[in-house]
Amino acid sequence: MSISFFGAIGGFLWWLVSNVFGAFYNLGYALTHPELWLDWMSWGATVEDKESVMRLVYYGGSVEFFFVVFTAFLILTAAGMYFRGFMWGMVRALEGFANTCGRFFAWAGLLMVLQQIIIVFMQRIFARPDMSFGLGIELQMDVSWFAEELKLYNALVVCLCVTYTFVQGGHVRVDLVYAGVSHRTKKLIDMIGALIFMMPVAVVTWMYGWYFLWRHLIVPNPSASDALDKLVMKARAMRWNIETIGFSPNGFNGYFLFKILLVTFAALVFVHAIAFFYRSFLEFVEGEASEGKYLDKDSLGEGEEAYEGAH
Repeated sequence: MSISFFGAIGGFLWWLVSNVFGAFYNLGYALTHPELWLDWMSWGATVEDKESVMRLVYYGGSVEFFFVVFTAFLILTAAGMYFRGFMWGMVRALEGFANTCGRFFAWAGLLMVLQQIIIVFMQRIFARPDMSFGLGIELQMDVSWFAEELKLYNALVVCLCVTYTFVQGGHVRVDLVYAGVSHRTKKLIDMIGALIFMMPVAVVTWMYGWYFLWRHLIVPNPSASDALDKLVMKARAMRWNIETIGFSPNGFNGYFLFKILLVTFAALVFVHAIAFFYRSFLEFVEGEASEGKYLDKDSLGEGEEAYEGAH
């Protein structure tokens, strides 16, 4: 029993180490042979274009890609632990990206409100069945199309402002023990949360979302269980089949955009889990004096401090 147990542990460690070291080769090969997986960007409907799409589909959700990201995380973490200034630089860059992305796409909320007002006016006052927008290129759709499109604005705010809201402290948190423990214990909880909860959930969401996206973009439908050789064989029959079916005859028909947002959401959460882990580690090592160091938080103005981050 003990021999088989230690044998299984040894097999797992060998698999882990071989994949970590193999990540260097896989990344180098992908960077030096971009035509194998990016040739489809100059689409000519050739067999090579179709094969490159299938390689992108495979590697986007593959063990190889996971270990490239995982190995990069290990290297950056090791370098950051040795050079704390470098780790603080990564924290500032990743949090700055989250803030910039969130502040930009938060305007989708205003667009959603304005479009809803226009829809009400067009339906109730002007009694128009359609609406037309555009500067040079006109977009004319049924009113119901624009009404259902409001879901897209909401999805933009949810998926692309998620890490911005995290930086600003706007997410709901259920506190059972956190408030009553010491500073270092809080940071230890944050580090464990980033590694055990944020990252794995983001990886699982990416894995499901990646193939969910491509099954609504191409046929034959790719599967997570398909080996690379099998997907490349399917390439000859591959064609674009972008989802354009709405919930109503004249309703919004760009639901494939939601699948893209799902994958983007998972990537943003994973990247910010790294930033949160690094910040928590640095604040753990440097003590209470580093709490909130370099943190770029929005302010509602003087006298509104009590409402900031209280959601």
